[in-house]
This record gives sequence, C-alpha cells and structure tokens, in this order.
Amino acid sequence: MEINNPLIKTVQAELKWLQLVIDTRLTLYFKNESDVQSIEEIKVPDLKNDDSVYAEIVNKHQLDYANRVVLILALAPYLQPSLLDVFLIKNQNLNIDFSEFGGVKDGKINGFIPTLETAAFILSGNDLSSRYEFLSMFTQENILFSKGIMDADALHVLGLHEPLTITPEYLGLFIIGEKSLPQFSPRFPAKQITTQLVWDELVLDYSIKNQLLDIKKWLAQSHLILEDWGLKRTLKSGYRALFYGPPGTGKTLAATLIGKGECKEEETSNDQDTERPVFRVDLSLVVSKYIGETEKNLGKLFDEAEDKNWILFFDEADALFGKRTQTKGSNDRYANQEVSYLLQRIEDFNGLVILATNNESNIDDAFSRRFQNMIHFPKPGVKEREVLWKNLFENKFWDTTAIDFQDLATKYELTGGELINILRYCALEIAKRKQPKIQDELKLSDIMTGIRREYNKQDKTL
Repeated sequence: MEINNPLIKTVQAELKWLQLVIDTRLTLYFKNESDVQSIEEIKVPDLKNDDSVYAEIVNKHQLDYANRVVLILALAPYLQPSLLDVFLIKNQNLNIDFSEFGGVKDGKINGFIPTLETAAFILSGNDLSSRYEFLSMFTQENILFSKGIMDADALHVLGLHEPLTITPEYLGLFIIGEKSLPQFSPRFPAKQITTQLVWDELVLDYSIKNQLLDIKKWLAQSHLILEDWGLKRTLKSGYRALFYGPPGTGKTLAATLIGKGECKEEETSNDQDTERPVFRVDLSLVVSKYIGETEKNLGKLFDEAEDKNWILFFDEADALFGKRTQTKGSNDRYANQEVSYLLQRIEDFNGLVILATNNESNIDDAFSRRFQNMIHFPKPGVKEREVLWKNLFENKFWDTTAIDFQDLATKYELTGGELINILRYCALEIAKRKQPKIQDELKLSDIMTGIRREYNKQDKTL
C-alpha cells in the first residue's frame, strides 16, 4: 500500500535508517565482515525539503547525528518495536544478557525498551573516547531534553539505565501530527482553561484593553526582538504580568483570551503567533506545609512548561507569592527562602506567567518590581455595566423589551461575574415556567431577585 501521509513516510525512512545503523553497529562490534568502518558512514535521511512535522522539529533544532539516533530510538517501541528485538539476544558464553545493550526488560512487556545505555552502545560501541563524548553530550543542556522533546527525568544519574521517554506533547506530535497537552496531575498541577467568548466580548475600559494588547504584541513579536535583533543578551525571553482587582472583573477571562489567536483590534498583528494554551495552576497541589515541598512542586511545574509556549495563570496568587514576613523563627526563615526560590523560578521562566490577585498590596514587593505589566481590573462603571447587561441578557429565546438595562446599570454596582450568576438564575426561572414554542419574557422581578441574592452574599441590602 502506498503511503501518502508525509509524517508516516518521513518516520518510516527514519526507522529504516535506524535499522541500518543498528545492524552496522552489531556487525562492527562482533567484528564481522562489513563494507563500512563506522556507523557515521550510514547517511541520515535528508529532511531539508521535507514538510512533515517530524522534519520540522529536526530542522528547527538542527539535530545532529547522535540526537537523530536517540530521538528515533525513543520512538521505535511505539512505531516498530520488532526493530529492537535484536537486543534481546543473550551472550552465549555467559548465558546472560549483553549488559552493554542496556534496555529495560519488564515482565509485563515482551519487547525491548531502549535506554540511554542502548543509545550509547549504538553510537559508541566499545570505543571509550567515543563513549566519553556521548556522555558529555547527553546532559540537562542537551537540546532534546532542554527543549522538552524528551523527558529529562531519564537523565537521573546520567540516565544510562532509565527508559528513553518522549514527552506526551511531542509523542502526540510525532504520532498523530498534533501536540498533546499534559493532563492535570500531581506532576503537572494545572488545568487548561478555554472560553467560547471572543476579544470584543471582554468589557473593559479602552486603556485596560490596550495594556492587555501589549502582552499579545510581545507574544507575537518577541522572536523578532530577541533573536533577529539580538536583544536576548539584554532582555529575558519570559514575560510576567500581574492582574489585580475585585473578583468577577474579568481577570481570568482576559488571561484566557490572551491565549486565543483571534483579535480584531487594529493595534495587533501576527495574532496567529499568539495562539497558545493557558493553564490555570491549582495552588492547593503546589503549596505544601512541608519544608521544601512547595519549591519541589513548583520546580516540576516550571520544568514541564519550559520552552512550550504555554501561558501559566496563577489565580489567587497571594497564597504562593505573598509578602515575606519578618524573620522571627525557623518557619519564617524557611517561608522567606521559599519566596526567594519562587522569585528566581518565575524570573527565569521563558514563557508568559500571569498572576492574579484581589489586592495588589498582598503581592511581595520583590515580585512587583519584576512585572513587565501590572493591570488593574476595577469594578465596571455605569457604561461598562450597561454593555454587560445587554451582552448577557439580550437573547432571542426570551423577550427583554420591558427591561431598562440602562436603569439597572445606573442603580446597581455589579461585576461581570455577579451578572453571570444573575443570568443563570433568571434563565432557570424562565425555563421552569416556559411553555413549548411560546416565547416567554424576562421579568424584572426575576432580575431583582437575582440582584438581591448577589447582594446578600456580600451582606449588602438593596
């Protein structure tokens, strides 16, 4: 059957190349007759004019011979496990496995799972100087690990006996052609947040929207500024923003919309470049009462998100980035050390971090000085409230002609979040009395009951 999918064709050619490289290494290692003297004579497939996503990653990061071997070796158990069966042979002289082949052998797995030791054997054989060179290459700074293509946990104690693992994001990219995002877990205590709303539905003062657009502009133009203009020596690639203001004023929605690609504002350009997932961090899984655990949890989070073009959103960030206390005891000292660690991690992170708080003064001054943007989300004024009332309540499914939204906006100070709660209450009341195929009306009494419920939450009276 002819293979037309560019990704499949590219990976198939890469697997055939790996097969030839392995066969050549074994031939040379066991000193059998060979037409070549080194595996480097086995030329890698040319991917310069290849438009598959696999070739895109190889070309983008300029992966060399060794990294190409390690990458396709890590993919082989998923795509062609039988290719590695040759490493299951035993040393006939000792009746044991060949230790130099490495690999993980699990009773639950019939096949061979390669490790960094396997890659070292393929690339170095029994040449000690070549092995030294290999080990010096595969550290935390190696491109495959530093760019999040492969799991850096495999480098623990040089990682020689840890399975070679493609990160879920890139495994999805290399198998189905799309990056897979991590699932919420203790290792990655953050959940992706999305919205069906668009930029025009974010009701904020013009000046506040302009500040948000500055963040989108940075996401779109940072490569030009840092790489093409060479300013990465002076400017850090990360961006830190603080959103502060009362609950329900649009902080979370704004963070989510920044990650959406579409924006009709004339002030932006290349908006497709700003489309990226937004993850809201669950601080209950990050903050720990045990000394050192908070730093460890946050470290894992930032390590996972590094170089991924993700947006990390810390809601109610006071719990993690709050003011340091005067040192009166060991607990205070450890708490201050924790904040210092967080400060360093957030400053070194090369993506966008957004912190949200109800009160700006709750955030430690050391963090405040390092924000590129601090945006106040006030309670909406009369003009904004009227727009919110109309956007939320004017609906083809019920009649609103009897409702004076301007009067409601003038009389009652409510946030967007509170109006959404009122909308939910009114929709439920209409649904309870609605007759099939008969348009009901939105009653002022329903709205007033909803307003009263919201006021009661804050111990306010109408």
